[in-house]
Amino acid sequence: MQANLLETPIEYLKGVGPKKAEIFKKEFQIFTFQDLLHYYPYRHVDKSQIHTIRSLEAEGAFMQFKGRVTSYEILGERHTKRLVAQFNDGTGTIELVWFNSLKWVENELTQKREFIVFGKPTLFNRRWNMAHPEIIDPEKQSNIGVPMAFQPLYSSSEKAKKSGLDSRAISKLVITLLNQIQIVITERLSEDIIQNYKLLSLKEALLNVHYPASQELLSKAMLRLKFDELFFVQLRLLTQKLVHTQKTSGHLFSVVGDTFNAYYKNYLPFELTDAQKRVIKEIRADVGSGKQMNRLLQGDVGSGKTITALLLMLIAKDNGYQSCIMAPTEILATQHFESITKLLKDMPVKVGFLTGSSKTKARNVLHEELQNGEIDILIGTHALLEDNVIFKNLGLVVIDEQHRFGVEQRAKMWKKNDIPPHILVMTATPIPRTLAMTLYGDLDVSIIDELPKGRKPIVTKHLYEKNRLGMFGFLQKEIAAGRQVFVVYPLIKESEKMDLFDLMAGYDLMADCFPIPQYQIGIVHGKMKADEKDFVMNRFVKKEIQILLSTTVIEVGIDVPNASVMVIENAERFGLSQLHQLRGRVGRGADQSYCLLMTKHELSIESKQRLKAMTETNDGFEIANIDLRLRGPGDLQGTRQSGVLDFKLADLAKDEKLVVFTRNLAKEILEEDPDLQHPKNQSMRQYLGEVMRRYGFFGNIS
Repeated sequence: MQANLLETPIEYLKGVGPKKAEIFKKEFQIFTFQDLLHYYPYRHVDKSQIHTIRSLEAEGAFMQFKGRVTSYEILGERHTKRLVAQFNDGTGTIELVWFNSLKWVENELTQKREFIVFGKPTLFNRRWNMAHPEIIDPEKQSNIGVPMAFQPLYSSSEKAKKSGLDSRAISKLVITLLNQIQIVITERLSEDIIQNYKLLSLKEALLNVHYPASQELLSKAMLRLKFDELFFVQLRLLTQKLVHTQKTSGHLFSVVGDTFNAYYKNYLPFELTDAQKRVIKEIRADVGSGKQMNRLLQGDVGSGKTITALLLMLIAKDNGYQSCIMAPTEILATQHFESITKLLKDMPVKVGFLTGSSKTKARNVLHEELQNGEIDILIGTHALLEDNVIFKNLGLVVIDEQHRFGVEQRAKMWKKNDIPPHILVMTATPIPRTLAMTLYGDLDVSIIDELPKGRKPIVTKHLYEKNRLGMFGFLQKEIAAGRQVFVVYPLIKESEKMDLFDLMAGYDLMADCFPIPQYQIGIVHGKMKADEKDFVMNRFVKKEIQILLSTTVIEVGIDVPNASVMVIENAERFGLSQLHQLRGRVGRGADQSYCLLMTKHELSIESKQRLKAMTETNDGFEIANIDLRLRGPGDLQGTRQSGVLDFKLADLAKDEKLVVFTRNLAKEILEEDPDLQHPKNQSMRQYLGEVMRRYGFFGNIS
């Protein structure tokens, strides 16, 4: 009964109908009773107090008064028509003004009874007045079935308001809904959890989040609903992980053989950091367990994720398996190919390369070598997903910058072998702990939180327009010392709406200050064809260009050790994580590197906070935590299947303790009752099933 009633289309709620239903669907994605039930107010206005008109002192706050209308008149014509009423509460008089729905207002006022009026008083010509106050009948108020101490305010839109769905109208429909569905709201947490943690029942929480009887009950309702959002996400992810671990066999990499040992002892170009050694041990335990590995490898820019992945691929070869690396762009794939080929130049390991622009003849040869097992490691882009790319025995898939690939794309790699290959997904975007728990709760997570020895921290400075000439002088010194410079802009061409230092204007200025032939300047942006971008980038890598002007296409993966300066124009226009990613394009060699953040003088408080964070720390995880607090997790929502971050109340930055608590609780419950078969867990099992059906089950997809 509950499911049927809550899944009723919204047009069947009294007071909605087909036209308003269309607005609900298009403007708010509200399709059913259930959707409206979970359309929470963005704040509440305190209606628990009746004020006196005599006590009015300042404008700005919503207030309510109880009294009678002593007189009213309708003034003006057509567009200026308005109803003006004198309202007295025994201590003083305030003028009430309405411009709309005058017939309805007049009908209400002619009934000569006591009213409560609610609105925002303002002072005009030394007289207090209130525009469009809400009229409340105390007798009717006591019969609506919900407490009215706190008035909910709901987000609306201009289009919705024109169709009669402003906050007040939505609140009335919510009252209708609550009165209709209260009897069918059933519990989804176990009684143990509710009792042990003193939570409100689900019914109490839903009533009080809309119409709380007190501030304390509103807080308790918010806590209960946040708890549900976080707990069931964790329960879902951990269940998927449990199913995956129990049911998905993997290739057994039982030996660490000659290839790995020879490379590690004789050809590894530098000593591994302790963090890299720890991660390799974690991965070896996975691939030696007989279960399929599904692991996320996080590491800040330049932390050595690629060499870690390479060592794992050598273990795969020692066990008779092929590996592949899939990168999101041709530039990044090429870079992986060149660096891994160079690292393995003295080893009997064959590396193949495949992208969308690979020639047909080369493809045919590669397909044949791949199928007969000659190729040990294949590096490429989305082209690896094509059906005609057939491996002899694929045992390991490494996915770089994995948030750039969709779930369905990654799932295709599973079908490249009868037994699914081990999956290692890598990201250079540090993810805060709470976000990682929620986005990647079904994966094991390894973190390389240490930079290779000898790397110098990047010096980051915030500069203003008045510092530009001094900045140019600094660039000339760096170039004279044989180093190279990145300059990044937020736009390609000038926008009339935004006063930004665009790429083409930047080029003109740079060409004046750094003239040919003494300096060579290159341009790269997203609207260029791939081969044009590659041509310019290759010239920069070969040191034929000293200054590379770019949009954010160089944000991820470009490795130019000789580049020592990153200039970011209009740095206030970039997100914090993006600024950190751009900064990571320098500091990859032995020279001291610099990141110069150029901005205008007038900055918002949030922009100042971002830029201050950049100048104070190089730690990507600290940056990510600050970014989460400032901007929330929205930008990362696309990194996993839809629905994982479908939170209406929970905030991963502010509710960190609750995220950790609910994850640990979900873990404990599943350890004790993995299939949720115990009678006390039946309600949770049933609701979890609904969640799984709603968002799909991706337990076998990294």
